[in-house]
Order: sequence, then C-alpha cells, then structure tokens
Amino acid sequence: MTTRRTADSTAPRTTGSTGRRTAGAGRPGRRPGGPDTRGEILRAARDSFADKGFTATSIRAVAREAGVDAALVHHYFDSKDELFIEAMAIPVDPRQIAAHILDGPREELGRRIATVFLGVWESADGQQRMKAIFRSVVSSDEVARVMREGITQLIIQPVSRAIDVPDAHLRVSLVATQLIGLAMARYLVELEPVAGADVQTLIDRLAPVLQLHLTG
Repeated sequence: MTTRRTADSTAPRTTGSTGRRTAGAGRPGRRPGGPDTRGEILRAARDSFADKGFTATSIRAVAREAGVDAALVHHYFDSKDELFIEAMAIPVDPRQIAAHILDGPREELGRRIATVFLGVWESADGQQRMKAIFRSVVSSDEVARVMREGITQLIIQPVSRAIDVPDAHLRVSLVATQLIGLAMARYLVELEPVAGADVQTLIDRLAPVLQLHLTG
C-alpha cells in the first residue's frame, strides 16, 4: 500500500477545542460548567443528530438531554451548525469551505473545489478524521443520514444557490459523487496510480470535470 504524504498548505482552518471559551462562574444553566460539561453536551448532540437528524435537532433538546440550560450550550457553541461540526468531528468548518469555494470567478469553481477538497484530505489531522467519518458513514445508516443532511445544508445548498441554474442541486450533487469516489479510491482503497499521484496532477485532471458538472 502507498504511504500517504500529507501537507497542510491548501487546507482551510481546522476546528477544534483550541481557543474555545470555557464555562465560568455566573453563567446560566441548571448545572454549572464542569470539566466534562462540554463533552456531555457533545455526546447529547451526537445522540440527537443520530436519532432525529440535523434539521429536527434543536439546541434546547440537546441542552435538556445534557441536563443543562440552553444558554450554557450557547456558551460553548455559537450555533447548531457549530455544534454539528464539533459533534461529528468534522476536521474543517463546512461553512468556511462553502465561503472559500464561492470566493472567486465562476469559471474557476471546479478548480477551487478540487483544491479545497484535496487540501483537507492531504493534511495529517484531516485525513485521519475524514477516514473515520467515511468509514462511519458506510457502516451506519444513522451517521450517513446525519452527514447527508448537515453537508447538504452547509455546503451543497449554498453552492447550488450561487450557480443559480434550474438543476443546480443535481449538478452540485454530481460534483459530490466525483469527490467521494476520488477519496475512496485514493485514501481508503489506495488504488494505484490514483493513490500515488501528485496532488497538483489530480487537481488539474479533476477541476475540468467538476467545472463541466457545474456550468457545462
């Protein structure tokens, strides 16, 4: 099998607990923030996302399950989107991915998508966590449903609105199939010569295909 080379140069900023606000005295909540309060909120969120899906999960329901006030959940997580990203251990913020993809000329959308996607996978932390997510998705219907709903709302819908064509959702979904297939072949199955190909070569080959799906 090919040993993967990793590089962080093209990956968007990763998310995580570094720099996160910590609960302090005087914050509202049925239980004050303790050493594992944030972890309990994340566990409750994972359960809720798995049971109800992204759309039906609410901050109040997660707070109730975790035994805290909704204000304390907001103390740790600014929004349900952020809670989803942290709970599912997504290595990058999908909102930042969408913003980066859309920041530039329409005729270069395919190249930006390919560059950002491979940048995430080529980073050491990103590759490890994305492999875990992919394996969870293919082995669990619940995880697949949660990821599908979340990524649809946070990435696919914004990009679909931006290209502004009648079949935009189908076009962006076809792009997703290309990216998923590439990830499976290169990083999980390690199919040669895709697994050992230079990243820039892959971007150069993939970008026109993605652009054709989007605007062709």
